[in-house]
Amino acid sequence: MACREWHEKLDRYLDGELAPGENAALGAHLRGCAECTADILERVQTKRLVQRAGKRYEPSAALRDKITKMAAAKSPGVFRRWRLVLVPALVVLVAAFFLDGYLVRERAARLRVYSELADLHVSTLASATPVDVVSTDRHTVKPWFQGKIPFTFNLPELTGSEFTLLGGRVEYLEQAAGAHLIYQVRKHEISVFIFPERDSETRSLPSGAANAASFNSETWAQNDLRYFVIGDASPADIQALSRLLRDAR
Repeated sequence: MACREWHEKLDRYLDGELAPGENAALGAHLRGCAECTADILERVQTKRLVQRAGKRYEPSAALRDKITKMAAAKSPGVFRRWRLVLVPALVVLVAAFFLDGYLVRERAARLRVYSELADLHVSTLASATPVDVVSTDRHTVKPWFQGKIPFTFNLPELTGSEFTLLGGRVEYLEQAAGAHLIYQVRKHEISVFIFPERDSETRSLPSGAANAASFNSETWAQNDLRYFVIGDASPADIQALSRLLRDAR
């Protein structure tokens, strides 16, 4: 397939709208095509700029003040007799309004986290140097992170499994440094991100399987750390690697 045809699918690839077969084929193409790789890296950077701009928006408190004043005001005429009924009902409506807004913001925050991780996964694998420490030995990769990130973590023994450790690099999420590990299973690369769990958007994320753009993923909190496993491998492979990481000693 010509690069021109792939270019028409890049936005759908980043938005998770491609069929699994096309998604895997395009991922393989990106690893060997410098032109398409440069194009998708530019689109990833554009998405990040848009996401950062969106985080600056804060809803105004004017609506809350206006509704509070309306609830506190005395109603003339026939409505005065219904005040004891109308005011509590209005309070319930206001509470529902703000609860719905809170849930929408929480959902948007989760989507931003997964979207940013998906972008990091794509841009890393498309890079000419996806890892800074290249090794299949966990006893080489783990010590490399000492002094580069403010925490330590365990990596699993992969003997007898289908997974291979390719290496790692330091990554950043919300300006917090963390570990980014690359694993391979058959012809699929999987990113494992580890960040400190803290009072931020990551703390509110529910554990379990999720969908990040066009990728399968899983997340959980353990030992004050937040783990993300994301890639185009099957859900079964994502879960299997997640189990190995949870049980690592």
